[in-house]
Amino acid sequence: MPAAKKFDIYKEFAADYITPKAPALVQIKRAAYLAIDGRGEPGGILFTASIGALYNVTFTVKMARKFAGRDYTVSKLEGLWWVEDPNRSFMDEPPQNWQWKLMIRTPDFITEKETAAAIEKLLAKGKPQEVANVRLEELTEGDCVQVLHLGPYDKERPTIASMVTFAKENGLKFHGLHHEIYLSDPRRVAPAKLRTILRHPVK
Repeated sequence: MPAAKKFDIYKEFAADYITPKAPALVQIKRAAYLAIDGRGEPGGILFTASIGALYNVTFTVKMARKFAGRDYTVSKLEGLWWVEDPNRSFMDEPPQNWQWKLMIRTPDFITEKETAAAIEKLLAKGKPQEVANVRLEELTEGDCVQVLHLGPYDKERPTIASMVTFAKENGLKFHGLHHEIYLSDPRRVAPAKLRTILRHPVK
């Protein structure tokens, strides 16, 4: 019997992950994510621990599904970024004040019960307590401006400015949270070659 086809979010929802060189308008429908919240600078102790916890839960859920006969490809890391003052950009605040939600998009067929079972299994194995902070949730962003940013994360400001300009030219304004989708692994790719999708809801 041939192996079952592996579910791939990037093939099923290709329109959500376009990488335009200039800002474009996209419509993002409801999506499921495994997610974990935190506050502080990227690369800090909590941030690093949270990434580890998120991947631990993600791969435990994925392997359980694979053994059950329905395999899927693990998606790339994504993140929402903001600060307490909704009228300020997170980039205008010191990194230690940044709030974030780290996310990995998950097929719709993954359940909260499976997520809880994965967390329980990891804690029983002695994995860090942060895995208990991972949860399954949904996000519906609707109309968004989206563009591919090339280069270091700390050089995103001009790219974001181009998104704001595009929105204004089309009679739209930003609302909601800044969203990043990390197509490159910074451990393996030089900063100048990093590829990141930037997305922001508009209305």
